[in-house]
Amino acid sequence: MEMAELEALLTPEGLRLLDDLPPVVSSDDVARTVSRLRAAGHSPDLVSAVVGQARLRERARSKFGAFAERMLFTRAGLEQATRLSIAARHAGRFRAAGITSIADLGCGIGGDALGFAALGLHVAAVDADEVTAAIAAYNLAPFGDLVSVRHARAEDVVDSGGGVSAEAVWLDPARRTAGHGETSRVRAEDYTPSLDWSFALAERIPAGIKLGPGFDRTAIPDDVEAQWISADGSTIELVLWSGRLAREGVRRAALVVHGETAHELTAGEDAPDEPVRELGGFVHEPDGAIIRARLIGEVARSLEAGMLADGIAYLTSDAALTSPFVSSFRVREVLPFDPKQLGAALRARGIGVLEIKKRGVDVDPAALRPRLKLRGSESATLILTRIGGTRGAVLADRVS
Repeated sequence: MEMAELEALLTPEGLRLLDDLPPVVSSDDVARTVSRLRAAGHSPDLVSAVVGQARLRERARSKFGAFAERMLFTRAGLEQATRLSIAARHAGRFRAAGITSIADLGCGIGGDALGFAALGLHVAAVDADEVTAAIAAYNLAPFGDLVSVRHARAEDVVDSGGGVSAEAVWLDPARRTAGHGETSRVRAEDYTPSLDWSFALAERIPAGIKLGPGFDRTAIPDDVEAQWISADGSTIELVLWSGRLAREGVRRAALVVHGETAHELTAGEDAPDEPVRELGGFVHEPDGAIIRARLIGEVARSLEAGMLADGIAYLTSDAALTSPFVSSFRVREVLPFDPKQLGAALRARGIGVLEIKKRGVDVDPAALRPRLKLRGSESATLILTRIGGTRGAVLADRVS
């Protein structure tokens, strides 16, 4: 979205038009709606803005639920925004630390600020992009005096002594090229504000710094708590907590969220892995946040499990145990790894519905599936991986 489109949208006519539109989901919906609105005499800028927003609101439901119906977005802003359920957990961390005011530096469309304000925290939100800041101001307007939004660089709102007019900061450095549509990732040394600046600020004031989950672990400062977060099976972010926002004795944490349920594993350091053992009656796949936090060993010990192979994030055990930190599978048997023999074995067992998982082997499941020529009404999971030092195809069933 460009400024001309935003100006056309932020009028009584534009907002009424947007709110009155039926859902715009498919490309056919877009074409029909554009044709109808243009035939009704609306300007190209307004039509583009309204139809674009209607489609983004549909996509935003997965992150913002019913709140999406009254929010505005850019495509890039929506992709990078924290989902509301996770933002609420961030806000809870600040409130638990006794913090009442936050400077949200790099607020984007306001996803995290929504969570902060919803818990009654005062928020001074800042974004370097003018359109994004204007959209954040619209999204946060219902919170009145609790929230202020400013178009500025994060560096420009911090005084020369490194101070801010808040008790703590939330930093979400830009990790992609500037723009409102298609953007691309940049190297860590090109984040804005820079990591050096962000880390230095976090030494002076309690801070939460949101980064990508694949951030280089060697670049994490020693004196922060590093918390990897997954939501509904996807590892979505790493947050570095400093000052009184970091928990005593915790340097590694994995927060695993499924719907409204959350489980967390914490430790003072990386956990050593358990030794490799023979394939047992169960295979366990650790959640991505557990893997990123390097807490696989802690989970393995709780399951009486060992590693299936060196360097491969699969566990195996004989104990009928599972955990919210893993997906567990009951082993049926080991089948031949060769695609032709594997397909014949699966057809002989009547397996027509197959979940294929793989780690540590050079196999493309999408390319393998048609070669298997599956037939039958049975379902199963196929785990392609290394078992000890050799490749193996483990036929298994998911454990609820």
